[in-house]
Amino acid sequence: MRQFLLSLREVLEVVLISFFVVYLVRSFLVQPFLVSGASMEPNFASGNYLIIDELTYRFRDPLRGEVIVFRYPGDHKIFYIKRIIGLPGERVVIARGTITVYNQAYPDGMLLAESYLPPGIDTAGTNDVTLAGNEYFVLGDNRYFSFDSRSWGTLARAAITGVARIRLYPVTEIELFRTPQYAPAS
Repeated sequence: MRQFLLSLREVLEVVLISFFVVYLVRSFLVQPFLVSGASMEPNFASGNYLIIDELTYRFRDPLRGEVIVFRYPGDHKIFYIKRIIGLPGERVVIARGTITVYNQAYPDGMLLAESYLPPGIDTAGTNDVTLAGNEYFVLGDNRYFSFDSRSWGTLARAAITGVARIRLYPVTEIELFRTPQYAPAS
């Protein structure tokens, strides 16, 4: 009986430690995310299983082009996935199917070249937004079918959960994501 109780105690210790470690990892480092909907096609499809890095943004600010998961401003229980287009302090203008970003480096504007989108994809709508010091402008990659900053406005930094790092499923599409490099469109 004594041996049984010692074995049971060891099993319970392992289970408790395991739950604690999983809790720490999911709360502060990474978490899984299942893409639902077509707003990020063709780069992310409904049913893609991603790993979201929650640690990076504790040490640096989000970058243009990163795909982020965040709490939707209209209902904080809902999570969205979109791409960062405009950074704090910038002016983002969408007109005639193009995106122009105005900032200190490009006071006359930089026409955003988005190599991750298929050729011929335009950005619908007309927007002219100047972002505050803690706001971001986000868009879905499927510009014709995305509910994003063009519809509901800017995204507060505090709503961002993390950055998409890895696609794990489907296994034929496993991928580590990199931040796109932008150059002014010619």
